[in-house]
Amino acid sequence: MPARNTVAADPKGVDSGAHFMDGDHALAEGALAAGCRFFAGYPITPSTETAERFAERCPAVGGLFIQMEDEIASATALIGGAWGGQKVMTVTSGPGFSLMMETIGLAATTETPLVIADVQRGGPSTGLPTLTAQQDMMQARWGSHGDYRIIALVPDSPQECFDLAIEAFNLSEIYRVPVFIMTDETVGHMHEKVVIPEAEEIRVVERNWYQGPKGEYRPYRFTGRDVAPMVKAGDGHRFHITGLTHDERGYPALTAEQNDKVVRHLIEKIDSNAESIIRVEEDGIEGADVVVLSYGITSRIAIRAVQEARQAGLKVGVLRLITVWPFCEKKIRELAGKVKAIVVPEINYGQMVLEVERCAAGQCKVVSVNHCGGAVHDPEVILAAIQEAAK
Repeated sequence: MPARNTVAADPKGVDSGAHFMDGDHALAEGALAAGCRFFAGYPITPSTETAERFAERCPAVGGLFIQMEDEIASATALIGGAWGGQKVMTVTSGPGFSLMMETIGLAATTETPLVIADVQRGGPSTGLPTLTAQQDMMQARWGSHGDYRIIALVPDSPQECFDLAIEAFNLSEIYRVPVFIMTDETVGHMHEKVVIPEAEEIRVVERNWYQGPKGEYRPYRFTGRDVAPMVKAGDGHRFHITGLTHDERGYPALTAEQNDKVVRHLIEKIDSNAESIIRVEEDGIEGADVVVLSYGITSRIAIRAVQEARQAGLKVGVLRLITVWPFCEKKIRELAGKVKAIVVPEINYGQMVLEVERCAAGQCKVVSVNHCGGAVHDPEVILAAIQEAAK
């Protein structure tokens, strides 16, 4: 791997080839590869390495890193950066994620494309700053007030931290929506091989820029499936951005009817495209009696339990969530009608299992295998749950 102060010749700022790096650094490299050139952040364990990496690397590609006074300012700066024409990102952990929530709602209603990585740690409050957890999964979906939709991806390796960072930026541009990368302390600090492709092999979705004449511009389109193109501030277009219920020009329009148009659009642009957004990984699903549904670092731990269960003659399938929001409702409903049980290990006291229970709707057993955080599961605990569920 080149020295960290090496200036990459590649215009995307990516040194191609095989690297040995942790997930936090891979997030920064993925952001650079996706074209992110503005990062506003505030240091917080265990995510700070991503900010440090971006700060080191961005001068070589004309990017800007700014350390803000707190996480509220960091998230708000992203909105300004995005409307200034940049692809933007920040990184945080639980307490900082909480502080960002009001601004995330502003980004959702103004349809501002941005990426936030949450390197999860044990909570609540200051909790366990240096130890792993998966306790922010529901907060990602429901953390800001009001009705809206976001997209959230969950990597289980440093390689996926790189790959899904690029995907997160692509999705944020396509749907003009905040996209979260819900990683965790273990994946963030895990060192593994990360293969960075040549620049021309990386699919990057560029912003859909408005091509019309200068003057009045309508930044919104309340049509459900699609979104309006964007402009950047200072280019001679007249437009308004507000967190209030607004019309297509961006100006306040404070009626129940207009609020219905705005909110319905925020929901439908994601829900109606869910099948194109959702990604899962399946193994041995067909004919399985029990399916283990997991995500993030827990999916790595569950592999051992599944292997031992299969060696013992049990028919066990694996469903790994790569996209957690929107949730794979259709897949769970189909599975629930075919299997005896779905086993859901996660490092919290039961969050995504609630979605599984909702979608399974009593068609099969749903078994939660959870603990509060601070460490990954013992595979034997997951194995015992599989064995019990298969009876």
